[in-house]
Amino acid sequence: MQDLEALEAELFAELEAAGDLAGLEALRVSALGKKGRLTEQMKSLGQLDPEARKARGQALNAVKDRLQSAMEARKAGFEEAALEARLATERVDVTLPARPHAIGHVHPVSQTIEELVAIFGEMGFSVAEGPHIEDDFHNFEALNIPAWHPARQDMDTFYLRSDAEGVRPVLRTHTSPVQIRTLQKTTPPIRIICPGRTFRADSDATHSPMFHQVEGLVIDEKTHMGHLKGTLIEFCRAFFGVDELPVRFRASYFPFTEPSAELDIGCARKDGQLIIGGGEDWLEILGSGMVHPKVLENCGIDSSRYQGFAFGMGIERIAMLKYGIPDLRTFYDSDLRWLRHYGFVPLEAPSVVRGL
Repeated sequence: MQDLEALEAELFAELEAAGDLAGLEALRVSALGKKGRLTEQMKSLGQLDPEARKARGQALNAVKDRLQSAMEARKAGFEEAALEARLATERVDVTLPARPHAIGHVHPVSQTIEELVAIFGEMGFSVAEGPHIEDDFHNFEALNIPAWHPARQDMDTFYLRSDAEGVRPVLRTHTSPVQIRTLQKTTPPIRIICPGRTFRADSDATHSPMFHQVEGLVIDEKTHMGHLKGTLIEFCRAFFGVDELPVRFRASYFPFTEPSAELDIGCARKDGQLIIGGGEDWLEILGSGMVHPKVLENCGIDSSRYQGFAFGMGIERIAMLKYGIPDLRTFYDSDLRWLRHYGFVPLEAPSVVRGL
């Protein structure tokens, strides 16, 4: 057994001399690999008689176990030292300022919708929604828009392919179909606003094939034109933040209201800038009127008992006026520079509740 004791002493000396994980791995291969020194000793056991083979095998296994345990302990020491070295060199300096993060911005359309909902919410309105793809009845017929009306021509309206019965669905041209659906399934009194996307075949600096609109509807037994005027005057003054904003109503025509009126707000133009609330100029911002009796009857509402008013406005239009945005098309350019300029940081957006 003297040669085995000498081999063990030699291996442990090499283990002590190993200065890193690479040296430790080299020792493992030279001692325990396929052609390692201990492995060769194990292979030679077959040449011994049974008694000697048993004794030498036990001695070889004991040496192997001691060497492996020592190597594992040395390896753990090396790994701990390497970790300590990494921690010392890769330390995070917590006193440094945090890395800047890009801040998201609320789109002016989303901000304006939030303001509309807040203002009309104070007046007791709830929000109603409907599908973007509509049928002819909800988008035109129920609203007293006959087949010969120019708004129903292909040059102004986006139609989809005809169905099996030859009926062409349409991308809604206004959010008025939401009013129709509400009238069909709700018993008055009704007080809703309908914000959402609408679609028309038009595109220039003040028109877009897709834009946003909000419409309002009030139906009960006593509402009259005075309520319409009071509601819209208070809305305009709250939205634009001008307590004495000049407002006027002009007679107009819409198929679904009678009488109908357009609302103008006072403004001034100075040095190429539009100033809301002063001067002798007027700017039209929305249409309105008392709901036409035929519209009520088309929805199963008794027009001899119920009446009310409706109004509608373009969300981008009033956003452009309030926030000084000159071109409607930029709303949909997906330009982050534009959004950073005209958008709103969520926690710093202007207050939308100011009391009516």
